[in-house]
Amino acid sequence: MRGALTIISAFFLTISGTAADSHPAHAVLEQNCIECHNSHDKKGGVALDQGPLKLDDLELIIDVVSGDNPEMPPKRDPLSLADLLVLEKWVRGGATIPDGTVLTDKRLADRKWWSLQPMISPSIPAAGEDWARNEIDRFVFAKWQEKGLTPSPEADSRTLIRRLTYDLTGLPPTREEIEAFLFQSEQNADTAYAKLVERLLASPRYGEQWARHWLDVARYGESHGYDKDKARFNAWPYRDYVIRSFNADKPWSRFVQEQIAGDVLWPEDPDGVIALGFVAAGPWDFIAHTEVGEGKLDGRIAKHMDRDDMVSAVFNAFMSTTVQCAQCHNHKFDPVSMEDYYRLHAVFAGVDRADRTYDLDPDTAQKRINLETDIGRIEQEIRKLEKKTEDEGGTELKQSRARVAALKTANLAELKIVPEHGYHSAIVKSPDEEKWVQVELAEEADITIIRLIGTYDNFGNIGAGFGFPVRFKIEIADDEEFETNVRIVGDFTKRDFTNPGVRPVDVTVEASHRSMQFVRITATKLPHHNNHMFALAELELLDAHGNNLAAGVKVTAKDSIEAPNRWRRENLVDSKFTTGGDPKAIAELAKAHEDLTNILNKIELPERVTEIEELKKKKAGKEKKLKGLPTGKMVYALAADFNPRNNFKPTEGKMRAVHLLHRGDLTTPGARMNPGAPPLWDGVAPEFALNSINEGDRRAALAHYLTHAENPLLWRSAANRIWLGHFGRGIVDSPNDFGRMGMTPTHPKLLDWLATRFRETESVKDLHRLIVTSSTYRQSSVADPDKAAIDASNAFYWRANRRKLRAEEMRDSILSVAGALDLKMGGPSFQDFKFKDDHTPKYWYHLHDPTDPETHRRTIYRFIARSQTQPFLTTLDCADPSQMVAKRDETTTALQALALMNNPFIKTMSAKFAEQAGTIDEAVWIALGRAPEDAEKDVLKNYIEKHGMPATARLLFNLNEFSYVD
Repeated sequence: MRGALTIISAFFLTISGTAADSHPAHAVLEQNCIECHNSHDKKGGVALDQGPLKLDDLELIIDVVSGDNPEMPPKRDPLSLADLLVLEKWVRGGATIPDGTVLTDKRLADRKWWSLQPMISPSIPAAGEDWARNEIDRFVFAKWQEKGLTPSPEADSRTLIRRLTYDLTGLPPTREEIEAFLFQSEQNADTAYAKLVERLLASPRYGEQWARHWLDVARYGESHGYDKDKARFNAWPYRDYVIRSFNADKPWSRFVQEQIAGDVLWPEDPDGVIALGFVAAGPWDFIAHTEVGEGKLDGRIAKHMDRDDMVSAVFNAFMSTTVQCAQCHNHKFDPVSMEDYYRLHAVFAGVDRADRTYDLDPDTAQKRINLETDIGRIEQEIRKLEKKTEDEGGTELKQSRARVAALKTANLAELKIVPEHGYHSAIVKSPDEEKWVQVELAEEADITIIRLIGTYDNFGNIGAGFGFPVRFKIEIADDEEFETNVRIVGDFTKRDFTNPGVRPVDVTVEASHRSMQFVRITATKLPHHNNHMFALAELELLDAHGNNLAAGVKVTAKDSIEAPNRWRRENLVDSKFTTGGDPKAIAELAKAHEDLTNILNKIELPERVTEIEELKKKKAGKEKKLKGLPTGKMVYALAADFNPRNNFKPTEGKMRAVHLLHRGDLTTPGARMNPGAPPLWDGVAPEFALNSINEGDRRAALAHYLTHAENPLLWRSAANRIWLGHFGRGIVDSPNDFGRMGMTPTHPKLLDWLATRFRETESVKDLHRLIVTSSTYRQSSVADPDKAAIDASNAFYWRANRRKLRAEEMRDSILSVAGALDLKMGGPSFQDFKFKDDHTPKYWYHLHDPTDPETHRRTIYRFIARSQTQPFLTTLDCADPSQMVAKRDETTTALQALALMNNPFIKTMSAKFAEQAGTIDEAVWIALGRAPEDAEKDVLKNYIEKHGMPATARLLFNLNEFSYVD
């Protein structure tokens, strides 16, 4: 046998091929060779995907695939005799590949893998007769018999209530709950335990705990991530949807389908829209989508990666299948082709991530959809007619429009005058007579900018800036009489102030003076307009988010002219004021408008003008009806219709073209792809049979594909995730990958039994109940050296796995034992940071006040920013919201201990805990769920005498007994 392909590199002979029809040998190469020997990878320096081939000896192709132990293909069955003969004939004929032909990898892994086999409920082993409480135990016991293992003793009642309460609710049991359970367990342990299970499954806290598990998988966050980490203030309805779904024990197939196509399958149900937050939950490149846009390659790449995230999320989460590995080539290990991958892209080709309206009233929702559709159709008709005018106007029209646009951009636009001019003081003769006007906020608030806007009065050609003070000051005080704690926040009394016209004047408030309720503007030198007076169109008080807190508040003044609608005190805060630029430029802009009108008069047909006007009237009527509908609520979710922003525009249901991309490169598109999904079980076609081009029908087809009765992955994946949530490891310990690159199940028959039962019941709570009532779950966590010698990682569950409290459980537990936990459910997330929506948003955690009761809710209701994660929770191994986290890391570091001693949140809660506990006995009971031993009491007493109860609380928070669950 001659030298292998892997060492061919010294000499090359160019073999020119002639154009010919595809040779049967090409199919052999595509099935066996092109995976490695293509122009991109060139394994061994050899490429066989296009001609002319560059090899020093073509016979080597035959040599490396022939013989009793062929070198090629590696780690795979040798070629058949028929394939060898075809390949040999091709080589003898010159090994030609027609010009322009590129052979592609057609090899696809087979479905001979455990996770792709049909689900059949296995028989229950006859094992563990005297120990087993349910079927789970019999499967586990049978595995122990194979491995030479035996069960651990059952945990004591105190350990069980703590373990079960944390696992199902994420919170510690109270002293009253512990004592009641201990008493009931003495009467009948199994009955007491069964009642405890049902009480916890019925608790609203259950949904909050298990939603957290799912949100980790859903890569849930409330900001976009990437460079401009813009906030998503409407992401939270999806979080609340997940909590509601777990509490209601929603059937799993419905839970899955809603998150893919709920708006199509259940259009009358608000959850149908809210659930689409799952696909939209991941990171999103704001710059690439809004500033770059799809008109440029970088924008199209971003859109491609956006769909990749959607596709990956759906298949990793619901199917434990890594379809994303087929982006550049067929999946190396699992039966997913490039065609399968790009068919999935086609499913999501008509949607984006955006804020979307949903309504509780189905009739209103339908009316809104109909009106929005009608408005969109009218706008298209108007655009078509206007384009005809633009085409006929040519360069002259284009240049005239550019002239008008340039004048507007230069702040020379015409004024937009409102009839409500503003506030007007009484008229006086002297410019030195002081006048003042003030506002009173409903409550004290932090104000960063005070904005003054001048008036515009066209009476007598007075114009812009009428009444704006020549000199003035801005003051705040603690009372409306301005007698207590008066502070100047803006002093413009030293020199004359240039009249701003109607342009806003922003006064930035120093950090030390930002808290205010009463704000007064005092004019110390009045302008002259025949007489003297003080006038302002609007006074705005802006918080850090840019919200105007002065709108509609109480206004008082030294005096005022009340001449509605033009002048009155209330106009100062009515959000109505004249806008525009320098009035001197009106003439110039008017001339430009006149020129433009003359051009349009020459080219516009009267009937076209009439048609456009009629369409605009029709559109206005529809918009008026739309405005009259209830506004509904907003959720960040999949959307085809939304308000455009710069270059980020809605598809309005129109499908983007999706092509198979050679090596995943957008610059080398191949065939256009139709929507479909990998045929991972018998009887399913790779393309969806759709009779419409409706965007939603594609997603509905995918939803039905996922929940197909014969799908072997959906139920196995879900059952494994629930098992993992209780035992700290899955039966398959690669929860997102059930393929050949993932782990194999330790208990395959147990997994199939759980999955088939889950497919029948579709009840998550039923699985919880089965798992936590099993003897397997109720074992002690005490180690056994002899058993550890057989199974050091406890893969076969011969004891309970001791686990550390998750970051959210730790924070919630501290709030709970401190008596500060607010159990309010749902609604907008609390922010434990100061936020600035800047060019690049800022999330300042160090400025947060840990005593703020608004932030003392359960941690699942926290606003989750991606670029700047919460430092305290990140230290405690909180999930990264930018990634799909199927299984949390669990670390033990010195930094965690320091955080639990010194973090401002800990110090605040320690003080509250000290007030709550009072005595050593009560402190230990609250924190650890038991009475202290005498020796512990002595140690703690000495510590309290030296350091105080708050410091002792921090000591208790750092105990393993507090921060671990046995």
